[in-house]
Amino acid sequence: MSDYPVKRRKKLIEVAIPLEAINAASAREKSIRHGHPSTLHLWWARRPLAAARAVIFCQMVDDPSAVPEEFPTWLTDTSARPAATERVSV
Repeated sequence: MSDYPVKRRKKLIEVAIPLEAINAASAREKSIRHGHPSTLHLWWARRPLAAARAVIFCQMVDDPSAVPEEFPTWLTDTSARPAATERVSV
């Protein structure tokens, strides 16, 4: 065992994930009927790309509130969290 404990940072998916925006993007993507490459062949268990992309992004990115020295306005400025979660749904 090591004498230096590893500090685990929380991921963005554990703290804040914009479910409403992801659901809206997934529903819009699923309702496309023509003009999109995914409509060439309908797979049985196809997952919306917007939801998969958002989950992967949120699993990889650390929560900014876990590192206050890198993101000093995150805890004091309440408008920073919606701006960060907007990137997930894009």
